[in-house]
Amino acid sequence: MHISNADRARILVHALPYIQKYTGKIIVVKYGGNAMTNEKLKNSVMRDLILLSLVGVKVVLVHGGGPEITEMLAKVGKETVFVDGLRVTDKETVEIAQMVLSGKINKSLVNLIHNMGGKALGLSGVDGHMIEARMKDERLGFVGSITNVNVQPILDVIDKGYIPVISTIGCDNEGNIYNINADTAAAKIAGELHAESLISMTDISGILRDKDDPTTLIPRITVEEAPKLIEDGIISGGMLPKVECCINAINWGVHKVFIIDGRVSHSILIETLTDEGIGTMFLRENESTEG
Repeated sequence: MHISNADRARILVHALPYIQKYTGKIIVVKYGGNAMTNEKLKNSVMRDLILLSLVGVKVVLVHGGGPEITEMLAKVGKETVFVDGLRVTDKETVEIAQMVLSGKINKSLVNLIHNMGGKALGLSGVDGHMIEARMKDERLGFVGSITNVNVQPILDVIDKGYIPVISTIGCDNEGNIYNINADTAAAKIAGELHAESLISMTDISGILRDKDDPTTLIPRITVEEAPKLIEDGIISGGMLPKVECCINAINWGVHKVFIIDGRVSHSILIETLTDEGIGTMFLRENESTEG
């Protein structure tokens, strides 16, 4: 599709108020789903992050990698077992999770950002004891529940002009390593950073009143409205823990939280730099009245 220079100029002018709004502010992106495994979408996400960083937005990328962990476990002949939707993680499994998340995935994302002209530094929750955790449930083994987040390493990386790329591995003072749910970690990190927004990338378009009808997307939900939507069953199943993380993030200090469809190319830019947006925004009632 050909875009004239005049059209390009109009697009940039249209984006200016949004750039001004976010410049100097922190945006945390929870990266997962198809956008992590589809190379075209992965490139789109990284370009979005680089562009936002270049116009002065302080971008923080938090990633998971469950499918890659499962794949590596299969390669070493280790069966994956889940309890209540969470991976049972013994000592060997958590070592593999650390290798995959903090090694393979984290460093490949850092490398991709640099190859596209951005600047990134990889961190794991172990660095600077950034994510401290304890055992969530003895049945699950080394699956962690966050007890503390030290954001100073993240702020130091941002201040040097880099995008922090964070793998969600935690630790405790006894030397144990824990696998942390990426949605929970992103929400807690965003809250501790008092981020302007948290963007959670998923494989659905947002919260739908009718899960089988994409035209029923709910563009805005306040934290006050969310319990009723849960009670009515509109928010249910796999979306329930994600929405709980969104609500927690706002209660922890994030201004706005977005659930967006990572299958849409440049979905981050569409959400942050246009009037229409692309997913569901969570916010407080008083925030919504401010427009």
